[in-house]
Amino acid sequence: MRRPPRLYFSLRSPFSWMAVRQLEERLPNAEELIEYVPFTEPDDVSMAELDSRGGEFHYIAMSKAKHLYILADTKRLAAKYGYAMKWPLDTGHEWWELPHLGWIKARELGVHREYYRAVMAARWERGENICEREELRRILLEAGLDGDTLVAAPEDPAIREKGVQALMDVYEDDVFGVPYFKLGRHRFWGLDRLDDFVAALEESLLTTAKKG
Repeated sequence: MRRPPRLYFSLRSPFSWMAVRQLEERLPNAEELIEYVPFTEPDDVSMAELDSRGGEFHYIAMSKAKHLYILADTKRLAAKYGYAMKWPLDTGHEWWELPHLGWIKARELGVHREYYRAVMAARWERGENICEREELRRILLEAGLDGDTLVAAPEDPAIREKGVQALMDVYEDDVFGVPYFKLGRHRFWGLDRLDDFVAALEESLLTTAKKG
């Protein structure tokens, strides 16, 4: 069976944050139409499993010059969209598997939308650290979620398996950055390709409706 359109997103990326927000403002039923796939740097455990399956991780760390440009560009875009934003102070040693595996666990529990909103508000609106277990637990508890269960996601073998499968999807779809949209054979990378993806998605839905 043909896979639905896919959105590769990251809790780390400001461009992913803004793209998802823009997408869902325009298409409130986006999650019913699109498969969301988390994109994150694998830790040693996930990398070993990815290697064993013949997969690779395409992302390359950015230079300082690119980082400074993105900082300025993100501020411009946030102002353009009217989004409150506080840039988080990452150290370069964050454990990104923690919040992303937590999202997969939240999806299993049916609270991934609430999880996503809480974590994104913490990271991009308040500049908080979502990669430290106790800090993430506090953020989730304050949002009324089961913080203990969600921050334990990396120790759940079934969630690890789903996380590695997401990494294989990233590898097989040649995803090298986010946001990254896939619709059939068509691929769209970046916040500035959101309009093109939405137009293609709407055309595809219209074609399907006519056939039905």
